[in-house]
Amino acid sequence: MATFNVNGINGRLPVLLRWVAEAQPDVVCLQELKAPQDKFPAKALAEAGYQALWHGQPRWNGVAILARTGTIQPTRRGLPDDPDPTQSRYLEAAVNGVLVACLYLPNGNPRPGPKYAYKLAWFDALLAHAAFLLDSGLPVVLAGDFNVIPTPADVYKPERWQDDALFTPEIRDRFARLITAGWTDALRTLHLDADLYTFWDYLRHSWSRNAGLRVDHLLLSPTLTPRLRAAAVDAHVRGWGWASDHGPVWIELAEE
Repeated sequence: MATFNVNGINGRLPVLLRWVAEAQPDVVCLQELKAPQDKFPAKALAEAGYQALWHGQPRWNGVAILARTGTIQPTRRGLPDDPDPTQSRYLEAAVNGVLVACLYLPNGNPRPGPKYAYKLAWFDALLAHAAFLLDSGLPVVLAGDFNVIPTPADVYKPERWQDDALFTPEIRDRFARLITAGWTDALRTLHLDADLYTFWDYLRHSWSRNAGLRVDHLLLSPTLTPRLRAAAVDAHVRGWGWASDHGPVWIELAEE
């Protein structure tokens, strides 16, 4: 299972298709489609072996769930109590016995201001729904671009990000509350001390210097955590021509 902020699915479709052919993930959560509902490349993905469920929006945002095996059973389109439901940021479906929640949390910059206020409100709505999902006892994964740098270990030169909406105490506290509630940060659990990044800016040669951030996460519910076997970032994808500024993050789960 993987999550990948594609930063424009139609413009970067060759990169996505190349990666799924190489990695062959069973389930993929995509963010930042930047495509309206009728412009999603379902045919090209079907030819690559993936059925798809998507929640598009013209120019901005957008999330999708792809599946190579099994079927996608939609359960929710949009986050409950989203303070701005016109933004396509949340999609949920059952796939192969796992409830998959694909999310694209607001960036929040510049702060202070309405964008940061929206990020805080959206995160609060996510916390409430995440608690509901935990109470269900189902095997659930929250996967996507959280636009949160959880700790100083998750960013190159953290002192440069003190005033950024991805790294404020309020935002980091909300992410920590997810972990305290019982969600497992899959990547960090298996790589406690590694320098792992999932995003590298297009500016300042960030990719070549490995000056990155870890903002893309897969959080597992307690009933799913024991099945975690591996987790990694396909960072090399960031180096492909016309690539997204994010790299795919993936986990392997044991059969139930």
